[in-house]
Amino acid sequence: MRAAVAVAVLATVGWRVGTDAFLAGLSRVDARSLAVGCGVALVTTVCCAWRWTLVARSLGVPVPLTAAVAAYYRSQFLNVATPGGVVGDVDRALRRGSAVGDTGRVVRSVVWDRVAGQVVLVAVAIAGLTVLPSPVRDQVRLAAIAVLATGFVITLVTLAARRGGSSRPTGDRSRRWSAIPGSGDLRAVLLTRHTSSRVLLASVVALAGHVLTFLVAARTAGASAATAAVLPLALVVLLAMGLPNVAGWGPREGVAAWSFGAAGMGAQQGVTTAVVYGVIVFVGALPGAVVLLVSAAGRVRGGRRG
Repeated sequence: MRAAVAVAVLATVGWRVGTDAFLAGLSRVDARSLAVGCGVALVTTVCCAWRWTLVARSLGVPVPLTAAVAAYYRSQFLNVATPGGVVGDVDRALRRGSAVGDTGRVVRSVVWDRVAGQVVLVAVAIAGLTVLPSPVRDQVRLAAIAVLATGFVITLVTLAARRGGSSRPTGDRSRRWSAIPGSGDLRAVLLTRHTSSRVLLASVVALAGHVLTFLVAARTAGASAATAAVLPLALVVLLAMGLPNVAGWGPREGVAAWSFGAAGMGAQQGVTTAVVYGVIVFVGALPGAVVLLVSAAGRVRGGRRG
């Protein structure tokens, strides 16, 4: 059903804007944009891999940075080459879990790694879309107010609960906190200043790389609007990429068509930009195919020796 929804979105976009926008995206990709995209992909991959090492170490399953970079490249390639967008993360978790003999904690480290990236994306997107002019600025401002109000209420309730439970023994409060699912992981990752600040830094740099790649795709696709006008659209499209997709395709093109059209740049321009972005991301993830082939060859050689 997830794949069917993504395909339906893609088909609808093709029906509304025509195939010329897709073909234009494929034809406008050049060596310069691919080179820049591969360079940015290297930086973002290293940042994401570093973030994973920080999270994994906090959970007691350390991952060497070199192994994390190779695993992340392989994961990204599988994500952009297979439906769903999570096959690579599952592969990354199971491979590392099998290597260290603790699949449970490694799976949790991969989950929290992805969650950290998404939380930073949402936070930056809300902040950016609240300030920068965009087709969804008014809606985002209302959403931001709702989020802040909810956070304020949760904070008040938490403080009241702490005061109400201050007479209880410390051990009872610790047991209640530990009973919350994932509380131990959150305490290990987020409540350690050394880890949380570096996780935030890695996530912000990685997000900046994704935004830069989108801006390069927009210029390659022929968008002449100012960077300040394209930037909020990039944030909207990046948010949409978290929806069900087929190897990254589907919601990305649909939201790009809508957002560019609403901003007065034309739906066709949005689709062309999304296609260029998809091609650049795919080429930037190709080192993961090399890692995948090398690991497969190693397993074959190991099987023959056995």
